[in-house]
Amino acid sequence: MPQYFPPQPGGNITSLDITTTTVIKSAPGRIYTVSVVAAGSAAGGVYDNTATSGNAAANQVGVIPQAIGTYQFYGMPTSTGIVIVPPTGGTVSVSWA
Repeated sequence: MPQYFPPQPGGNITSLDITTTTVIKSAPGRIYTVSVVAAGSAAGGVYDNTATSGNAAANQVGVIPQAIGTYQFYGMPTSTGIVIVPPTGGTVSVSWA
């Protein structure tokens, strides 16, 4: 009997080396994983927005901790776009769709 591996849900696009507030998608999407590759001094965030300004608690999807590590967002949907605000002074990589 053949063995099949079930598809693994996850982002099919990666944005690397994000060090400043960045719009990674200007349309509805999903955020899967954020890897903090260089620690920051204060937490960052993921926002449902299409601009680098106006990111507030009202459109925040999640928090990006300042510590180095990989953080799962499990395909959290956004309705307008995806904006990444890395931890202050930190660097992140993001998997999204």
